[in-house]
Amino acid sequence: MEKEHSKKNCWEVMRCGRGPASTNGNVCPAVTETGLDGVHGGRNAGRACWAVAGTECVDGITSGKFAKKMETCFNCAFYRLVRAEESDLKSHQELLLRASKI
Repeated sequence: MEKEHSKKNCWEVMRCGRGPASTNGNVCPAVTETGLDGVHGGRNAGRACWAVAGTECVDGITSGKFAKKMETCFNCAFYRLVRAEESDLKSHQELLLRASKI
């Protein structure tokens, strides 16, 4: 079954320049993390970037694992957008289960 990729991913909303079409060779780990493909309707980890280590958050600073960057994520406009759009518990449970395997 084809996964649904109907919603905008973090690199499309945040315009960080690290999306799949990056020309500087600095593609974000959220783009390449296939273990979260389809979560919240995104491509790879594009709608669960906070669960992936090494994403760039505020001011282009590369972050660590979620436990170390969660305060930054909680204040991120994209994180808040996804949380508002994905209010059902099932999608959050799926994210946690799949993230525990990456």
